[in-house]
Amino acid sequence: MKKGLLPLLFLISFMASAQRWSVEKANAWYSKQPLFVGANYIPATAINELEMWQADTFDPATIDKELGWAEGLGMNIMRVFLHNIPYETDKEGFISRINQFLAIADKHHIKIMFVLFDSCWNDNPKAGKQMEPVVGKHNSGWVRIPGTKMLFDSRTWGSLEAYTKGIIGTFANDKRVIVWDMFNEPSNSGYNDAVMPLLRKSFEWARAAKPSQPITAGWWTDHPMSNDFMLGNSDIITFHNYKDPKNLEDQIKELQAKYKRPVICTEYMARKHKSTFETCLPVFEKYKVGAINWGLVMGKSNTIYAWDEPMPQGGEPALWFHDIFRPDGSVYKQSEVEAIKATTQKASKAIKKVQ
Repeated sequence: MKKGLLPLLFLISFMASAQRWSVEKANAWYSKQPLFVGANYIPATAINELEMWQADTFDPATIDKELGWAEGLGMNIMRVFLHNIPYETDKEGFISRINQFLAIADKHHIKIMFVLFDSCWNDNPKAGKQMEPVVGKHNSGWVRIPGTKMLFDSRTWGSLEAYTKGIIGTFANDKRVIVWDMFNEPSNSGYNDAVMPLLRKSFEWARAAKPSQPITAGWWTDHPMSNDFMLGNSDIITFHNYKDPKNLEDQIKELQAKYKRPVICTEYMARKHKSTFETCLPVFEKYKVGAINWGLVMGKSNTIYAWDEPMPQGGEPALWFHDIFRPDGSVYKQSEVEAIKATTQKASKAIKKVQ
């Protein structure tokens, strides 16, 4: 490491954490919220974030229908991925579509956690027509935000700064937006420490936009550098856990004890790994930890298939990996629906008592 670089990195980290919400402010905010129960959402008609948000393929009718199904379960939050490319190519149209999406979500009494950056799945995202799904392959068309070339070239980050400040600044006081999730699994795709400069900048740009909502980025695996930064600079603590309920409970207790801040699980529920609604929701409820599973509706994202078990012949796996509904609104497993409703109904009663 070059001489003088370490103090500079420390200063950047300090500047981000200097504006971090206090523990008291974070807990006061959370005390006014219901138990969050929801899903990571993309409409069944979109293969990735670009197909969801680009003008030609934005599908409000499907979004309205599917969020209506979520409302029927009592879900009150959705985690939704944005992308820098629609902002760069069609800023006004993109913001208009976000507004339209938020209006639909609000109609269904659902708050939105937006994700701005993501290190997962396919590289080199491009505007325009997106690929068709690979038969039987999980998330075959999902794209990173941004691609590796841009991630490694800070000379191009002016557009990423404009995207971050522009989106967060536009919706900084919008009550339909509940949390800003800055970076999904930043060290994924082999990026490891190389992602740190952009991760730090994403927080710096977000703070500069002065949102009224909390800022976060979540633990997903044991990568000390990114985890220390994210957990040390997030207003609320978020994490991913696709393991059994005992592992989930142990992680929740550890995070709550160490950070004393509100905790939300922004990804869980992989049936193959014993992470299920029936077993995990009682744990979330016990500790008042928000629960956002991966997947709402079976669709072009192919997330009914497991990460490591493609089915090239297609068809429906006997055990779905993610997702709750089929595209016609029927459910994969009625007992899961009952488990979700049992939790959301109790949460709804609890918040009414507070009010």
